Amino acid sequence: MGEYRKLWWTLIAVLTVTFAILGISGVEVYRKAPPIPERVTTASGEVLMTRDDIMAGQAAWQSTGGMQLGSIWGHGAYQAPDWSADWLHRELTAWLSLAAQESYGKAFDALDVAQKAALTHRLKEEYRRNTLDPATGVVTVSDLRARAIDLTADHYDRLYGNDPALREMRDNYAMKEATLPDAAKRAALTDFFFWTAWAASTERPGTVATYTNNWPPEPLIGNQPTPENILWSLACVVILIAGVGALIWGWAFLRRHDDTPLVAADKDPLTLAALTPSQRALGKYLFVVLALFIFQVFIGGFTAHYTIEGQSFYGVDVSQWFPYALTRTWHVQSAVLWIATAFLAAGLFLAPVIHGSDPKYQKLGVDLLFWALILVVVGSFVGNYLSIAQTMPDGLGFWLGHQGYEFLDLGRVWQLALFAGLLFWLVLMLRCMLPALRRHEGDKSLLALLTVSTIAIGLFYGTGLFYGERTHITIMEYWRWWVVHLWVEGIFEVFATAAIAFIFASMGLVSKRIATAASLASASLFMVGGVPGTFHHLYFSGTTTPVMAVGAAFSALEVVPLIVLGYEAWEHWSLRDRAPWMRALRWPLMCFVAVAFWNMLGAGVFGFMINTPVALFYLQGLNTTAVHAHAALFGVYGFLALGFTLLVLRYIRPEIAFNERLMRVGFWGLNAGLVLMIFTSLLPVGLFQFEASVTTGMWYARSDEFLQQGFLETLRWIRTFGDVVFIVGAIAVAWQVVILGLARRGARA
Repeated sequence: MGEYRKLWWTLIAVLTVTFAILGISGVEVYRKAPPIPERVTTASGEVLMTRDDIMAGQAAWQSTGGMQLGSIWGHGAYQAPDWSADWLHRELTAWLSLAAQESYGKAFDALDVAQKAALTHRLKEEYRRNTLDPATGVVTVSDLRARAIDLTADHYDRLYGNDPALREMRDNYAMKEATLPDAAKRAALTDFFFWTAWAASTERPGTVATYTNNWPPEPLIGNQPTPENILWSLACVVILIAGVGALIWGWAFLRRHDDTPLVAADKDPLTLAALTPSQRALGKYLFVVLALFIFQVFIGGFTAHYTIEGQSFYGVDVSQWFPYALTRTWHVQSAVLWIATAFLAAGLFLAPVIHGSDPKYQKLGVDLLFWALILVVVGSFVGNYLSIAQTMPDGLGFWLGHQGYEFLDLGRVWQLALFAGLLFWLVLMLRCMLPALRRHEGDKSLLALLTVSTIAIGLFYGTGLFYGERTHITIMEYWRWWVVHLWVEGIFEVFATAAIAFIFASMGLVSKRIATAASLASASLFMVGGVPGTFHHLYFSGTTTPVMAVGAAFSALEVVPLIVLGYEAWEHWSLRDRAPWMRALRWPLMCFVAVAFWNMLGAGVFGFMINTPVALFYLQGLNTTAVHAHAALFGVYGFLALGFTLLVLRYIRPEIAFNERLMRVGFWGLNAGLVLMIFTSLLPVGLFQFEASVTTGMWYARSDEFLQQGFLETLRWIRTFGDVVFIVGAIAVAWQVVILGLARRGARA
């Protein structure tokens, strides 16, 4: 550890405490997950559904794309309703209609104010009262509620079928005809939707909040933010201010500077050693990165158009072959795959640099890993198609088709194959890193941090295997966010920080001492908020107040290190003048500058916008979430992956020079396109939805009645301009890398 002993012990302490909190709170998630009743019966003894029916419905929902078509408890796609909120409101209005006819012989809307108030009071009492018998696991509902459930279930049975009367609604929801052709599966699906709405409306024993902490907003039964929600929202802001203050104090008084200015080498140190066979073999990785990137961009534009024409693409009905649920799956999944592939390629490029040469059979390993990745991509995409087309045999959908969970959509077999590929990548990395660590040549702290983060990348993806097809959705969400948040937003961030620091130090552009100290300090800052901050995704997923408190408090700290990213961007940009040969690395550096900017805006500003419990209560599942997702996922990890891609290309094809005009179009097109799609469409639509969520309820903010208003449709049309600019930028970058860089090795600017 040497002179970095304090920084190492700080990091170890942070990891110990934060993972202990994550684990202890995870026990709370398991213990307090909303119960799935053994039976739901009427007061007269009729059995409406069983636990098996509910779990079969969950599996049926997964097979249709799950979170890629609408959402459950706010998690999923932004087109189509949140099924929990939508079911709840439809059942509540059905109950009021039936009760009005039963009590007064009139429609509910025809009643006077006092009569409406009396029925609404009865409604709230019936729906919020918990009738679960802990001894038998039986939930009892009134005969009146049973009739309301039947009416609501009939609506979804017809919606997921091909009832002509609901064709316009399916079009507005971007649902294909006969989304779920099997009548038995549709019946089970309605049981699952009912249970999610039951958990969202039934008070947890010993509390005055529902199992989902009163989410979704629903005035009819008093679903509004709890006092604890507001308290921890205020605490979130206070913690953020305190964290920023502490960071600025530490930055001013504790940050170490080099007393002796560095003198850059005459030539790029990384070019002094000959390329190894395994490094030369990385060209095909870059091709796949850009191929998946271009596919993701085009399929994303295609998917966005479904929000305007739900079943058509400029008048051509394509939904029966490529429905919204499928194209959004591919859009999300391809993003994960191309970004991950770019990171793997960057690691495989660095490995021989660290080792000094290729270990035996390293190139063979790189080639084998490449074909394994191709198998995962092709297999998972085909499986997605067959599952959503409902041609996958029963019992195989989860394993070979579609898991139904956003960002982990690929079938379990392909997920296992990807995990095996990551472990193989880890072996390829460690056989280069460990010998270098064993050499006694000065301090190895930076390399050790890079090694630890590499191990974490290889292992932490495996947490997504800790749930099964019929695992309770609350428990599944806990493990899913280990991957989506902790693996991506935490581990990858530390790896990227350490890798960039190692590269810059190896180039002689920054001192190894400063690079090491900054990387260790950054890792602690990322982890202190990032690990327990995972729970800010689980405020309303069937968890309790302590989980909300942990998520709110620590996720506020996630924003803190992003405050200094403007300075980091300036530091990256300033490196271009350190040596004449740095001009050849201008565009990878520009990508790293963009990462710092979008990290501050996308992860920091837009992330905190939806971070506090009271804000997320009204914003979860709206287009404001998509604002954060696009700005953070592409703005941060997309640009980081492109930066790594351009950096690796620069070294494995040293005979080429970047085409300045093409790269300017590419870089600024991507940035401008992202800005346009956010500020001209996604954010305005999200803010209008926010107002609807606060005033009327989540069901209305996500309804076709609201979203198909003319001015909102116009805003979605306007997004097309941003999409086109973004696509032009993507094509320019891909053309530079694939055509001028990989295919025509002798190209010149």
